[in-house]
Amino acid sequence: MAEITSQAYQDLRDYIQSNWKYIELRDDTNNAILRLSPSDNRVTWTHNAGDQTLKLQIVVKGSDSDITLPKTFASSHIFNVATGGTSYSDESFTPFTMSTDQDELTVIHSIQVPQVV
Repeated sequence: MAEITSQAYQDLRDYIQSNWKYIELRDDTNNAILRLSPSDNRVTWTHNAGDQTLKLQIVVKGSDSDITLPKTFASSHIFNVATGGTSYSDESFTPFTMSTDQDELTVIHSIQVPQVV
């Protein structure tokens, strides 16, 4: 079996960044709280061009109109569609309960291509 080239891995990373751009935050019972894309100013790709690990960051605040308080956040999920679909990458984190308008949560979802174990 042949290994793909570094250029092929970069092509895959470029494809993922262009198409797997929706990040969903879920609560501690795996219910969706919200799903956003980089067209929302709370979501940005934060890795450098050519990096092996893609990083999609989302920053939410208790004062955001689409979040009802209190809310406990526990995982992030990456999708290629704005609604529905199947998650392509899942990451859990230590649950964080947002209870006031001043609370803020930053999540950086990392996707490593290729994954190095």
